[in-house]
Amino acid sequence: MRKILFILSCIILFSSCKRGEKLDVKIFRIGTFEIPATENYSKTLIKRIDSFQIETYEEKVDTLLIHWKNDFNYTLNMLSLMNGIEEDPIHVQITRLNSDSYEFIAVVGHSNFKQDGKVFKISE
Repeated sequence: MRKILFILSCIILFSSCKRGEKLDVKIFRIGTFEIPATENYSKTLIKRIDSFQIETYEEKVDTLLIHWKNDFNYTLNMLSLMNGIEEDPIHVQITRLNSDSYEFIAVVGHSNFKQDGKVFKISE
């Protein structure tokens, strides 16, 4: 009888455990996002529509083409070039996912300079 009670208790215990939700990185491909102000960034609002990304920061607006290489890597290219630096693509790697945000590392062109940050999804 003890054995049956133990087995039933185990079944109830394991069936009541909640499994973690699997995070879907694709929810970050379209919508409105924010990079909060830090020592590395001014507060930036981002709107992603199809293959375009529009960034608003410090009363400036940039429009970029976004190309997703896979779920965790994408490249940004400026549409309106102001100087030679903007010709280089920005390579972005998503390094950590949360339900409403992701952390990233960005590299401009083929430089060794890496910039990290966090993007929050604020609406669809």
